[in-house]
Amino acid sequence: MKVLQLCNKPPFPPVDGGTMAMNSITQGLLAKGCHVKVLTVKTDKHPVRDGQIPAQYLEQTGLESVYVDLGVKPFPAVGALLSGESYHVKRYVSSAFARKLREILQAEQFDIIHVESIFLTPYVPLIRKHSKAKVILRAHNVEHLIWKRIAASCRNPFRRWYLKHLSLTLRAYELEHLDDYDGIACITRNDADRFLAVGCRRPVVSIPFGVEPTDVSAVEEEPNTLFHIGAMDWMPNKESIQWMLDEVWPVVHSQVPQARLYLAGRKMPEAWMQARIPGVTVVGEVDDAMLFIGSKKINVVPLLSGSGIRVKIIEAMSVGKTVITTTVGAQGIDYTDGVNILIADTPQQFADQIKRCLDDDAFCRSVGQAAARLIVEQYNVDSLTDRLLEFYTKRLEI
Repeated sequence: MKVLQLCNKPPFPPVDGGTMAMNSITQGLLAKGCHVKVLTVKTDKHPVRDGQIPAQYLEQTGLESVYVDLGVKPFPAVGALLSGESYHVKRYVSSAFARKLREILQAEQFDIIHVESIFLTPYVPLIRKHSKAKVILRAHNVEHLIWKRIAASCRNPFRRWYLKHLSLTLRAYELEHLDDYDGIACITRNDADRFLAVGCRRPVVSIPFGVEPTDVSAVEEEPNTLFHIGAMDWMPNKESIQWMLDEVWPVVHSQVPQARLYLAGRKMPEAWMQARIPGVTVVGEVDDAMLFIGSKKINVVPLLSGSGIRVKIIEAMSVGKTVITTTVGAQGIDYTDGVNILIADTPQQFADQIKRCLDDDAFCRSVGQAAARLIVEQYNVDSLTDRLLEFYTKRLEI
């Protein structure tokens, strides 16, 4: 099967949840003997640097990248505001990307065009014009829900109004284009149900993110430690850690003064890097995420907004780490609260779960071990790729 994978940011190296999810698809398809061609947007935030991508990956995928300037520009932003267009989507419209896509489609035939995220769907008409391939949208999130939840928690009235506007225009775009594709592969069951509930008439399937567990057994685990790892230029992550520092950590530190919280990830706010918060170490970007995860005890993910599945939670669970998160953070995972994950939606609940895990090591480890079993059974790349290929095949038969 020949697949053209269109990515809204470089899928390699896999440095965050989105790129890891895209790379998982690429590697899974290659392992199944598919021919995969990757065309990606590159930006100032997500560049493609010389020597960054291994020669083997380039040979396997024929990766090509096109620079798109996603910087916020006042006049286009105001124009979108007045016209009711989604500025989130409009920023990705690029004549250079369209030319490269047309060139690829005219040079080679594909069975499937796999479109990563709604932001690249403005190119579907071009695909239809130059290819008979089936178009599959990989929906990492129901995008407008993220902005709706962020707007609801924003305290600045003007900013809240604008974020709500962005959410509404993005929702209108998502609804208007639901039937543009030949199928939608959502990353969570909740997101698939939402698409169906608003009238999507195309086939929709739920196929989560898969991982190949890393062996971190040789890494020494520091006792009494909590950690969070995630890109801090993603607003829901920044929002959640601010909530953790303001509402949860003071309670934890007063009750368990020996506890230590480590914060890692790209684009860490300078204010946090410079802050002197008792019991908190702000690490910033780490060279090896899995070694960092292996060296700490409990993964805290106090997510308050977002959609889709949290890849870093899946990674932490895969190596037997106990995860404490919110209902929002755990969505998309087939979990059992108190068995393979711990759910806490208020500051006091979060503090209580942390204290319980630090006080009862046997309980904490049992949750982590159950989490690892869950990931091996339900979130392995091989079986999830089989499900994706089955979905592809059914679309090709129509």
